[in-house]
Amino acid sequence: MTAARTMKSLPALLLTALLVAVIAPQAAAQGSDPLAQVAWKHGPTTGTMGDKAEIKVPYGYVFTDSTGTRQVMEAFQNPISGTEVGFLGPESLDWFFVFEFDDVGYVKDDEKDELDADAIFDSIVKGTEAANKEREKRGWAPIEVYAWHTKPHYDAANHNLEWGIRAESEGQRIVNYNTRILGREGVMRVTLVCDPQQVEATLPVSKKLLADFSYAQGHRYEEWRKGDRLAKYGLTALVAGGAAAVAAKTGLLKHLWKLIVAGVVAIGALLKKIFGRKD
Repeated sequence: MTAARTMKSLPALLLTALLVAVIAPQAAAQGSDPLAQVAWKHGPTTGTMGDKAEIKVPYGYVFTDSTGTRQVMEAFQNPISGTEVGFLGPESLDWFFVFEFDDVGYVKDDEKDELDADAIFDSIVKGTEAANKEREKRGWAPIEVYAWHTKPHYDAANHNLEWGIRAESEGQRIVNYNTRILGREGVMRVTLVCDPQQVEATLPVSKKLLADFSYAQGHRYEEWRKGDRLAKYGLTALVAGGAAAVAAKTGLLKHLWKLIVAGVVAIGALLKKIFGRKD
């Protein structure tokens, strides 16, 4: 499999935020091969994410570390957050995961039985409306968040928080699916990137892969000890993104530009704008 072929098969690249952007692989249209320099590890192997975590990479899948993940991001003209730690997907790259670690401290899960999906959804809608004002200034199409794909739910046994959002832009519908894996020192943000029409078929496979993710010894959620740093927010804010006040207090405000300048854009509409395609 060549990197050029990989790029052509890539459906979209999503930025991790409340909603994420689909970026067209312009380099593919130019015939370049920016992924050739990525140090891919082919399964079966173990993908390590610094000293924080690891994941089993089965046969037929590829993994790259933080450096490689940033190279992939740059290849598709995505800004680097500095939190990237890993990238995993099938060799075809028909879909993949982007892993980012937020060193925010230990997030208490005492809200696990109090997740108000309706209130969280309202917060996300309001945040998207604010983002649309900035998108309008840039001449970009607005985004409408219209329903949950999967309501937020917390797996207390594995300390995983999952949710999915349905959105629409320029008549095209999109699904954004997120997983947050709690650790002793922070949160692993996992974004599933795939063609919206393939989400239902991809989710069972992707969840099976994530079951083989584990934090390294000393970094696991259950290894928290009194005196460890605590995060200034809980599970609700992990989904809703947190209010600007929370973001400012925790130092996350610098990352909010992703929500403001990025959004979900249907791949068909984006390709039509960039390449002049009709479908």
